[in-house]
Formats: sequence, C-alpha cells, structure tokens
Amino acid sequence: MNKQDLISSVADHSGLSKSDAGKAVDAVFDSITKALSGGGEVRLVGFGTFSTSKRKASTGRNPRTGEPMQIPASTQAKFKAGKGLKDAVNK
Repeated sequence: MNKQDLISSVADHSGLSKSDAGKAVDAVFDSITKALSGGGEVRLVGFGTFSTSKRKASTGRNPRTGEPMQIPASTQAKFKAGKGLKDAVNK
C-alpha cells in the first residue's frame, strides 16, 4: 500500500472526499514528524509507539574501495508495534 492507496482507503472508510482524506493523512504525518523532531514520542494505544534513538558516530568501510570512512552521528526514527496491531497481524 502506498500513500495514494492509504488516502483512498481512508476516504472509503470515513466517508470523506479524497481531497479531505489526503489533508487528514498529511496532517497525521506532519504531526508525528513534528513530535519526533522535537524529541518527543507518539503513543497510539493498541497501534504502537513512534520514537527516536540516537546513533553514535562510527567508522565504516566504503564497499567499493574498502577505504575506511567516518559515519556521522544521527537520530533515527523507530516504531514499536503495540499489542493490538501485533494481534491483528498474527490472526
């Protein structure tokens, strides 16, 4: 499922027009992104938790040349599925 499929599904299930469903989906994504970039987390009970984790700088190797290269520190987004989602997927 891609974003357009998601928008169509939301429109079908909610009775919204596709443009309104698109605005709603974009608003949800923007809200999650804003919360994570601010260092917070988003908990959706029964669905899961979006959070961030910090990765330290490390040394890797260029796969073509084998030369060592520095990988900078970064912040990664994480998602942990909740019990309701796990149960629904494992039916």
